[in-house]
Amino acid sequence: MKKILIANRGEIAERIIRTCSKLNIETVAVYSSADKDLPYVKKATVAYEIGDPPAAKSYLNQEEILRVAKEENVDAIHPGYGFLSENASFVRRVSEQGITFIGPSAEVVEAMGDKITARKTMQEAGVPVVPGSGEILDVTEAIAYANEINYPIMLKAAAGGGGIGMQRCENDQELEKAFVSSQNRAKAYFGSGAMFVEKFIDDARHIEVQVVGDIHGHVVHLYERDCSIQRRNQKVLEETPSPFLSEETRRQIGEAALLAAKHVNYTNAGTVEFVMDQEENFYFLEMNTRLQVEHPITEETIGVDLVEWQIIVAKGEELPLKQEEIKPTGHSIEHRLYAEDPTSFMPSPGKIEALEFPEIEGVRIDSGYESGSTVTPFYDPMIAKIIVSGSSREEAIKRSIDFFTGFSLTGIKHNGPLFTQLLKENHFQQGNYSTSYLAKILVKK
Repeated sequence: MKKILIANRGEIAERIIRTCSKLNIETVAVYSSADKDLPYVKKATVAYEIGDPPAAKSYLNQEEILRVAKEENVDAIHPGYGFLSENASFVRRVSEQGITFIGPSAEVVEAMGDKITARKTMQEAGVPVVPGSGEILDVTEAIAYANEINYPIMLKAAAGGGGIGMQRCENDQELEKAFVSSQNRAKAYFGSGAMFVEKFIDDARHIEVQVVGDIHGHVVHLYERDCSIQRRNQKVLEETPSPFLSEETRRQIGEAALLAAKHVNYTNAGTVEFVMDQEENFYFLEMNTRLQVEHPITEETIGVDLVEWQIIVAKGEELPLKQEEIKPTGHSIEHRLYAEDPTSFMPSPGKIEALEFPEIEGVRIDSGYESGSTVTPFYDPMIAKIIVSGSSREEAIKRSIDFFTGFSLTGIKHNGPLFTQLLKENHFQQGNYSTSYLAKILVKK
C-alpha cells in the first residue's frame, strides 16, 4: 500500500496523514473551495479541489472523489469519520474500482447503519438491547408503542447518527410535536424517514468499546471509553477508563462488544456503543462502523496507533496484538474544542486571529486549524481535540486545567471556558455524572 486518498477534511485528515507519513505512504487530500487554505491540504503529498463548500457538492460527491482516486491510481481510500465513512454504496463503488476501502465490508456497514436491523442482529447475538420498537413511519403508531413501554422515551431515526433526528419525549403531546420535525431532519440528512421508539434510561452513562477485527477471524477489544459528557446528544468530552465501571462490568462489557463484532464477522476498526444505568446494567445502542472522533484516548492508554492498525488490517495482515496482550495504563481525557458559544452551543464561524496551545506534559493536540484559518459555517465546528493523559485520572484532570488556563484563542467564540468550569466541578472530579450532567451544570451557572 503506497498511496492512500483521504476522503475527509480538517483534523482527521491531518491525523491520517501523520500515520501515513510514518509508514512512508503517499497521501492524496481532497478539499472544498472553502477549505483550500487549511493545514491538511498543504501537508498531503498532493491535494485536489473537488467542489463547492456544501458537503453534497464536495465531501459527499462520490463521483469526484472516485475520479481523483483513479487519476492518482491510489491503492486505498480512508474515509475518516462522518461524510462517506458509513455509506455502504460508496464502499461498494470503491471496491468495484479495485481500490481497498479502509473499513469494514459494505454488508456490515449496511446492516449496522440501519439502527433497527442492528438491534435485531444484536438480539440474535445475545447482546442485551434497550427495549424498543421496529420501524415506525406514522406518529399514531409511535404514540401507541410509547404508551406500551411507558414514558419517557427516545424518538430516533432508523438511519441516524450524531444525535440527528433524536429527541426525548415525556408524553403524547411532546412525541406528536417531535415526530414530524425529527422525521424531516432524518429525511434531509439520511434520505430515510423511518423512525423508531426506544425506552429512555434516566441518568444513563454512554459507554462505548473499541473493537478491531482482521480478515483471519481475529477480533480484539481495546477497552471502553466513557462518553457521557454530552450536549444535544453529542459528545463533548470523553475519558478512559470510565471512572464509573467496576472491574467485573468492564470485563462483561468488553466481552459483549466482542460477541457483537464476531457475530457480524467484523473487520477493521469499529465501536460498539452501550447505554448503562446506575446499577451498571448495559444495553446495546448502536455500532459505529468506522474510526471514532475519540479514538486518541484509546491510543494513549493502550499505546497503539489505530490508523496504522486500520491500514494493516486493510492490507490483509493479522492484528498486531492478541487480546491478552492488550493492557491499558494510565488515564486519558479528550476535550472537543468547538467554535461555538460555550453556553448556548450555537456555532461561531469566523477567522481565528490567534491560536496558541501551551506546552504541557501529557498533552496531545489533533488540530485542523491554525492562526489565520477560517472556521466556515458549512461543516462541524470542531477546531481541535485536546487529548490529555496522566498516570492517574487526577493527574489527567490537573493537566487539563493547566492547559485551559494557559490556552488562548481569539477572533471567534469557543467552548474552552466550558472545560475550565467542568473540570473543576466536584461531581465531575468524583466521576459522578451522566448524559444529563452537562445541561445541569450550565443551569447552575
